[in-house]
Amino acid sequence: KICKAIKMNFNDTRCVMEPAGVLAVAGATKYLKENKLVGTTVAAITSGANMDFDRLRFVSERADFSETLISVTIPESPGSFRELYGLVFPRNVTEFSYRYHDSENAHVLLSFQSMPTAGTKEDAFNVIEKLNKNGFTAQNLSENDLAKDHARYFVGGRTFSLKDEKLFRFEFPEAPGALSKFLNSLKFQWNITLFHYRNHGSDYGRVLVGLQVTESDVEALNACLKELGYTYYEETFNPVFRNFFS
Repeated sequence: KICKAIKMNFNDTRCVMEPAGVLAVAGATKYLKENKLVGTTVAAITSGANMDFDRLRFVSERADFSETLISVTIPESPGSFRELYGLVFPRNVTEFSYRYHDSENAHVLLSFQSMPTAGTKEDAFNVIEKLNKNGFTAQNLSENDLAKDHARYFVGGRTFSLKDEKLFRFEFPEAPGALSKFLNSLKFQWNITLFHYRNHGSDYGRVLVGLQVTESDVEALNACLKELGYTYYEETFNPVFRNFFS
């Protein structure tokens, strides 16, 4: 709540406060909400702006109370990604992480922002209920510190049962619905073995995609990538991929 107050204060005044300096704003906000006070004028004394960029990273990750982090288990089959995204849409997806594990199920970490017309908890409940009704297994991880602070950064790792895996980085202009457009454009016949996306508020979205492609299909893949029209880079021979993913 203090992180949210820092963001609120910045949006109103364009001043970045330190956590202790904005404590009164957080307290006043909580007081007004708990007592259901509307149209009431209150005064909050702010003091201190001992803030650096390292701490801002911490604040920004926790200031958006509209974001919900969930885990979803989906079938490891073509089209499952698009079906999953379609059930969450039109909400803005801010994070999408997956790594191939076995031929039966895929485990996805996904973050989305709640609809403006609904509360965060209510909207999260509706999404999870919708996913479960459609045959997926979904769980809300918004209160899970292990997931928020660690697991979301560890999705990936080596997989020893894959052959002919290729890795690509894609860039596309970041805008509402951009990830949906990107997913719909991936009309690949090849198995997606890795997918990572995180919205950082920049002008361009960056996606990491792994594909299982035999040597005989490389020419067809190159033609397909060219048709996509997105800027992309092959990272198959990047030592980071070799040392940590393949």
